[in-house]
Amino acid sequence: MSKKLTTEELQKVQALNQKFLQTKVKIADAEINKQKFITELDETQQEFSHLEQELIKVYGQDATIDLRTGEVKQPEKEKDGKDK
Repeated sequence: MSKKLTTEELQKVQALNQKFLQTKVKIADAEINKQKFITELDETQQEFSHLEQELIKVYGQDATIDLRTGEVKQPEKEKDGKDK
C-alpha cells in the first residue's frame, strides 16, 4: 500500500519547489545582466581613454578639467620656475 502526501503537504512542497526554481532564474538573470554591465563598463572605459588622449593633445598632459564647469586649468609653476 503506497502512502500519499496530504493536500497541505503537497501544496507546501510544490510552493517551495516553485520558489526555488524562480530564485534560480533570478540568479541566472542577474548574472546575465552583470555580464552585460561589465561589457558596457569596459566599452565606456575605452571611450573615456580615447577621449582623454584627444583632450591631452589639445590641453596638455597635466591639465585639470573641472567636470562640472568644463574649465581647464594648467598646473601652477613654482617660484623657481619648475613644475609642481
